[in-house]
Amino acid sequence: MPSPANIFKSIYATCLLIFSIVSVMGLIATRQSTLSNNVNPTTAFIVIWVAIIWLSMVEGGQGSLVGLQPIQFDLYKDSHPITYLSTKIALTGDNLDRYLLGRQFMVCLVVFIVNMSGGPVGGAELWGYPDWVKNVFFTTGFAMILFTCQVGQLASQVNGSLNMLDYINNYGCLITFYTAMALEFSGLLHSSYLVQYLVSAISGKKIESNEPPRTALQGLWYWFRCL
Repeated sequence: MPSPANIFKSIYATCLLIFSIVSVMGLIATRQSTLSNNVNPTTAFIVIWVAIIWLSMVEGGQGSLVGLQPIQFDLYKDSHPITYLSTKIALTGDNLDRYLLGRQFMVCLVVFIVNMSGGPVGGAELWGYPDWVKNVFFTTGFAMILFTCQVGQLASQVNGSLNMLDYINNYGCLITFYTAMALEFSGLLHSSYLVQYLVSAISGKKIESNEPPRTALQGLWYWFRCL
């Protein structure tokens, strides 16, 4: 039985989230977000919800893949075939680190798109809200923070970590995984490895790898992308 304090927190958190979602959608409908103002509300509605859903796949997929590391692939190969397609690649060698690097870029990109679609323009007015409400929820971005974090990130992270096999057993999460891997492979983010080497040198701790040493050709391709 939940305590009265937990019940109270759940109620007011839910009320704040509903208020934030309704307010963000209201800003879009009245052309007071960046994208709805520059393009049109319909496009902004579609983009923000597609981005939020994709963000939930990115965030939940991380919890699932990281949590499935100690589980043998063959145990769920037949029961969760799409999950198997992801984990047989992600949990081989250093691919999980590569996925996490690409995934972090995707989080930044998708959150930027969400904010562009629903973030209020300067001086936004909505339904006669008093100034203090506009300052708290619009000027500070608090409404967008609650909407993005609770709908697109926190709930999916919890569900992904509790239902690891089921959460990524769909083609949406599989495409998300391949996209993260492709971003890392492109070299767009390889300067991060230079920072990793710098931190390793400063701390005096050797970087451990689950893969054999690179061949000359692999090393050339790797350092070309880093530099």
